[in-house]
Amino acid sequence: MPTQAWGSPAVQPPGAPEPPRKKNRTAVIAVVAAVAVVAAAAVTAVLVTNNDDGGKEEAKGGKKPSAAASSSSPAQGDEGGDDSSGEDNPRAGQTVEPVIPGWKTVINPKRHNAFDVPAGWYVASPDTMSSYSKDGKPIISMTGPAYYKRDRCTVKDKKTGFTTSSPLAGAGTKGAQGAKSQAQAAKTEALNWLYAVFDQDETGDFKYTTPKKFTSKYGVKGYSSSATVTGVKKTDKCSSDGKAFTVTYTDVNGDWATWVLYSAKGVKDEISDETIKKIMNTLRPLKSGS
Repeated sequence: MPTQAWGSPAVQPPGAPEPPRKKNRTAVIAVVAAVAVVAAAAVTAVLVTNNDDGGKEEAKGGKKPSAAASSSSPAQGDEGGDDSSGEDNPRAGQTVEPVIPGWKTVINPKRHNAFDVPAGWYVASPDTMSSYSKDGKPIISMTGPAYYKRDRCTVKDKKTGFTTSSPLAGAGTKGAQGAKSQAQAAKTEALNWLYAVFDQDETGDFKYTTPKKFTSKYGVKGYSSSATVTGVKKTDKCSSDGKAFTVTYTDVNGDWATWVLYSAKGVKDEISDETIKKIMNTLRPLKSGS
């Protein structure tokens, strides 16, 4: 079960492109499925019924990151890993097949999309919501997540005393209604997720790419952006620099949504930019009822 992600996280909505001002923040990832409330001793996770990634995600203040091109990491092929068993894939047996042989398909009926991830990823159920919190209050979230090396790093939180596990990378989709433009939403969410997952204390240098028109190989159209945060202060063994890639598109119901993939940067087994772009290009529309 995925839990807290890498580093010290938080956020803001598509309407504001800058991460919030510095404050002490504790990142706790909540995994929301439509079942019950569960707590694990070694991993902190919270399951809440009837929650939604379309909730209030407003952040305060803002330090403006400098604009720059995204950095690239060496190509590493199709990363496999530790979560490839059929029991770990709640979507095994689904009717939506991967477009890349040997990969897993991630479906999101709420946001009407599907995409593929390498076989080593853990794929959560479509109604799962992953969110980051500050002082116990969710500040950013996405639904239908998938994770790479979901328990790669474990650390005990000094403030809460809980032991939490961190994935190396995560991907999913959230709403983008209310954004001024799809280009703005793509840029803002790339920065938001870096801030939320890796650097709530804003100790690093945030940089982003200018949003560009994007069309996947399978028909998802919108705008894409990417961002990095480097020089993040290492407060524990799980602290890391990070990178994020986003695509904001119009779903089959006419609503705007943003697909997000974030990854630890500069660490062993880092997801290569080449593989991330390969994943992005599998994005495809999912009709209601699929």
